[in-house]
Amino acid sequence: MTITAEQIPGYRAGTWVIDPTHSEVGFSVRHLAISKVKGKFENFDATFVTAENPLDSTVTASAEVASINTNEKNRDGHLRTGDFFAADEFPQLTFVSTGAREVNGDFLVDGELTMRGVTQPVTFNFEFGGFGEDGYGNYKAGFTATTVVKREDFGLSWNAPLEKGGLLLGSDVTINIDVQAALQA
Repeated sequence: MTITAEQIPGYRAGTWVIDPTHSEVGFSVRHLAISKVKGKFENFDATFVTAENPLDSTVTASAEVASINTNEKNRDGHLRTGDFFAADEFPQLTFVSTGAREVNGDFLVDGELTMRGVTQPVTFNFEFGGFGEDGYGNYKAGFTATTVVKREDFGLSWNAPLEKGGLLLGSDVTINIDVQAALQA
């Protein structure tokens, strides 16, 4: 069964701009092989174009690497260096969608993610939160998108061995995006 606009209550075709005060671009990675460290990018932007057919919709997004925040100043500084993101040389992460599809009731958004100058195909599991009008008459959309990438695939391969064996950082990075966007007139 294919997802149609009629099946999504409140769906409207148009161009949507992210509301950064009600949105977050976050990530998590295994740390010390026992827990996860979470972080986010404070500065990001995205534009979504919803089509009459939801599967023809598109998204372009970016995040400023220097705005990384894991709530630990020294770690954030290290993440900006050449050991990880090389923020001076590669100041932005970008995502450009290449298609959308429905698989077993799940809405998937395929695209190209670029980090540290390396572009790889990724698929986000996309979940509509809903549509509605805010108290100021703006028509809003809410959704979440999640994917898991291997950090080494993007040249983020720094790691350190642990005394008990294993490595300081895991390979899998979960990217979690929570968005509220406004329909442009």
